[in-house]
Amino acid sequence: MPHSYGVRARTRHMFAKKFRQHGPIHLSQYLMNVKVGDYVDIFANPSIHKGMPHKGYHGRTGIVFNVTKASVGVRVNKLVNGRIIEKRIHVRIEHVRHSKCQKEILARKVSNEAAKAEAQKTGVKVNLKRTPKLPKEGYFLKSPGDTELTTIQPLPFSDLV
Repeated sequence: MPHSYGVRARTRHMFAKKFRQHGPIHLSQYLMNVKVGDYVDIFANPSIHKGMPHKGYHGRTGIVFNVTKASVGVRVNKLVNGRIIEKRIHVRIEHVRHSKCQKEILARKVSNEAAKAEAQKTGVKVNLKRTPKLPKEGYFLKSPGDTELTTIQPLPFSDLV
């Protein structure tokens, strides 16, 4: 059988709805509020064929650069022959979700502003930088019956010849 190179080739699982997720699309998807500059995930909805993105963009995160009545323009990075090109594609609103990639950054921003305001009131210097997880502190493990510490030393080298 000849090999297929069609637009939807090798998308058997990608463009299939999940178990018990079949049926018409929710109205809230059409009423989704999208603004220029928002981060969105391109996730093709297989039940809507119009305005479906190419399979290469499925699962990608991009930034909205244009909003029309039925679709959104999204800037997406694409790897082409070892270089990354910024592609601008228009996708219908059904195939787009709000991205959660900025969630942690925005939460940290809010907590940092609150910590700054608190530090300004109290006059205590606060460190807002993220630090990597540090190693655990060292400690001595005491055995139940023994109260004093026993130090073990290696034997001095002796030649056995």
